[in-house]
Amino acid sequence: MTERRASIGARRNPETEAAVLDAAVAIVEEKGISGLSMEAVARRARAGKATLYRWWPTRGALLMAVYQRQKRIAGYPDTGTLEGDVAGFLDTLFSHWSRPEGRLFRHIIAAAQGDADVAEALEAYRQDRLASLSELFERARARGELSAAVPSGDMARAVMAMAWLHLLVDRLDADTAGMARALVRGWTVSRGAGEARPQ
Repeated sequence: MTERRASIGARRNPETEAAVLDAAVAIVEEKGISGLSMEAVARRARAGKATLYRWWPTRGALLMAVYQRQKRIAGYPDTGTLEGDVAGFLDTLFSHWSRPEGRLFRHIIAAAQGDADVAEALEAYRQDRLASLSELFERARARGELSAAVPSGDMARAVMAMAWLHLLVDRLDADTAGMARALVRGWTVSRGAGEARPQ
């Protein structure tokens, strides 16, 4: 009879959580995202399947937890200018995606095209990241650097879309300073034609 770790309900046991995520990582590495199932993870981690579903309601949620566990981004730089902040954001993200985590996230985006559970989990993650990224633009607005014409959320979506595109086409060696300059040019307050307000 297979030994099972005791299920502790809604409160997460760190040891059990680590065992589950370790098992999920190992399965993804061995079989790819398509080989990941709640049953296979529970069996390898010696955890109750009901516990997995209580902590991660869907396979997609578990997959995003695997990605977020490997993510090593503590925060994004505050350079004092919007252009510098966006460039710093892209530098940090592209450096992270240059490791195996980037390949995993690319596969998650691909899997989301045909798997409703993965798509739902990815969308929840995207909304969370947009809220975090919007803080860069709110900070710039507080400095008086931004035009009031474009909402922070729309600007965050534009930056995220550019970043995800570069991940999907494997162009993480792009000129992030040039990308940031092109992205923010129409958003900043100007003194004259095409001249950004000095800081």
